[in-house]
Amino acid sequence: MAKRADLSYNKHLYEYQKQSVNTASPLRLTIMLYDGALRFLELGKAGLLAKNLFEKNDNLQKSQKIVMELMNTLDVQKGGEMAKNLMSLYFFVVQQLMEANIEDDVEKLDVAAKILRDLRESWLDVEKMTKSTQAPQSEETNYAA
Repeated sequence: MAKRADLSYNKHLYEYQKQSVNTASPLRLTIMLYDGALRFLELGKAGLLAKNLFEKNDNLQKSQKIVMELMNTLDVQKGGEMAKNLMSLYFFVVQQLMEANIEDDVEKLDVAAKILRDLRESWLDVEKMTKSTQAPQSEETNYAA
């Protein structure tokens, strides 16, 4: 019976997560990608420290794939210098993740995590600024139709 409840819970959790992604703004999706990359990086680090090669490799590869997806979303033509700088940072992070995976180097994981956390915080700041500049509708606007 407990197994059936677990399956039901997992189904509802999956549907909630799917709905969250489907209704998220592009900015929120970017932040969610950072969250995933950091989560898998930390799981990979835990695997490395526990000497669990499968867990380390599997999770670090997932983190790499997410960072590569962030790279794929960049429009270097429209984004100019900022997009080029982000591309360089993403490339460096992927390189650190790959080397850490091969060399079992925790320091390289820490460097990659710091960069991802800092970038995530920057995107959160952008999200806050975006929300604060979107003025709520006044009561006059609501009745003006």
